[in-house]
Amino acid sequence: MTLAAATNENLAQFSNSLIYASMAVYTLAFFAHIAEWVFGSRSKVGRTAAALTGAQAQQTGSVKVQVAQQAGGTAVLERPKIITRSAAGRRDVPDGPGAAGGTEKGDLYGRIAVSLTVLAFLIEAVGVVTRAVAVQRAPWGNMYEFSTTFSTVAVGVYLGFLLARKPIRWVGLPLVTTVLLDLGIATTVLYTDSDQLVPALHSYWLWIHVSTAIICGAVFYLGAVGTVLYLFRDSYENKLATGGKPGSFASSVLDRLPSAASLDKFAYRINAAVFPLWTFTIIAGAIWAGDAWGRYWGWDPKEVWSFITWVAYACYLHARATAGWKGRKAAYLALAAFGCWLFNYYGVNIFVTGKHSYAGV
Repeated sequence: MTLAAATNENLAQFSNSLIYASMAVYTLAFFAHIAEWVFGSRSKVGRTAAALTGAQAQQTGSVKVQVAQQAGGTAVLERPKIITRSAAGRRDVPDGPGAAGGTEKGDLYGRIAVSLTVLAFLIEAVGVVTRAVAVQRAPWGNMYEFSTTFSTVAVGVYLGFLLARKPIRWVGLPLVTTVLLDLGIATTVLYTDSDQLVPALHSYWLWIHVSTAIICGAVFYLGAVGTVLYLFRDSYENKLATGGKPGSFASSVLDRLPSAASLDKFAYRINAAVFPLWTFTIIAGAIWAGDAWGRYWGWDPKEVWSFITWVAYACYLHARATAGWKGRKAAYLALAAFGCWLFNYYGVNIFVTGKHSYAGV
């Protein structure tokens, strides 16, 4: 073994250690997010119930919700909330106050959770870069490398939204949970030793095609989180609107999320924004296939499912813009489209043999 090869192997092992270290910090962030929701939930805000039972004041197109809470005998008046209505919105319902629920202790744990997430992201990012230096190529030549890079980008997109002061801290708990799951699968089931790629992959298109696929998947994931939470929040609002009484857990958690209309708008906008990039990803893959295999399209399983994913998201965007397919129907289409992306990522690579099977698991 040459000195260079030994150094590369040492770097690869150091990269693995960094990934494990990031998982430890993500775990701390997970518990901090749990504490954020638990302590934030000690204060019953009830904005949604107040809005749906008429206990709110309406002024010039905006709805101001006033909820007085007794805290040590002193009434606390919350700030008025402005309504955001999406195309799917059927009701005027205010956004919840977010995960912290307006309590100082809940907000403290929330800020700790975000800080830990930033630290874990930096550690994982260094681990991905170290892997790239170790193998002297793009760090996404197999599913292990793709998974670690994907989770890094997903967290990076989330932190980018926070840096831009977008109020999406409610994404933190599901994001950290799925990142831990992703990294757990990557380091056990999908782990592949550092190695060089087959000649067909030695192309600058590896940097372009796969990197855009990773970015699209990360953004599609955030859209899927927004869609799932929209479905829960919409059911909660429907139950309140029809006189039902949700359980205390549902009330304390779901009442702190953005309104169903806001969640619906968030999911739609983020999916619509990244869809052109997914289109470019497929085109870039076809160009690369022409260079590597002498044909632009050969109905390889990965190509087929990439196209199926494109069609599914195109149907969702079309349905979302059509009068008869808004709200929950369109949301189901969005989740089906993300399911296609997941199968293209996991199912095709693991269970189907094709030209994209050269990199191993």
